[in-house]
Amino acid sequence: MTMNPAVPFGAIVRGSARQAGAALRAFLLLTVLLGIVWPLAFTGVAQVVARPMANGSLIERDGRVVGSTLIGQQFEGDQWFQSRPSASDYAGTTSGSGNLSPVGQPQLALVREREQALRAANPDAPREVPADALTASGSGLDPDISPEFANWQVARVAKARKVDPDDVRRLVADHTTGRTLGFLGQPRVNVLKLNVALDAVAARAG
Repeated sequence: MTMNPAVPFGAIVRGSARQAGAALRAFLLLTVLLGIVWPLAFTGVAQVVARPMANGSLIERDGRVVGSTLIGQQFEGDQWFQSRPSASDYAGTTSGSGNLSPVGQPQLALVREREQALRAANPDAPREVPADALTASGSGLDPDISPEFANWQVARVAKARKVDPDDVRRLVADHTTGRTLGFLGQPRVNVLKLNVALDAVAARAG
């Protein structure tokens, strides 16, 4: 590279400094606008128009947060509706499936193991076990189950809580969400919402 002898070195330095200063000012301006102002404005709008969702769709029971309707969790005990299996053991810090072939021996063995455990825990349930009771979701954190799986568990839950199974079925029906916009996805039941409602009904009855 050769320098034009007609241009003083000092002018070159000053020109470079001006360019660097302009770039730095643009960087700072965009950082403030896009890194601070825009996120704060978007967060403020979200707090006004969709506050529950913006805060994680948390569910409280007796003043205590018991979970989020967006993330599946494990419920232990016959008195609770169970979520579908999770390849990540419901760890909120990870997400993913087991990536097993649906016809491979490891997956088939896992399905048989889950089916045996479910039948042992639900002796009064219908013979056929719903598919989502035997397979983990792609994320491993699915908060919903099918209405079929929810109703499949009614006999166990009703027996454990000593309530009328028909009352539990009505609760499942009340917490069944249809297809989004009438045609997207499948009907579903949010397990956390259902269990919170079930516990509230039991508390009032008691």
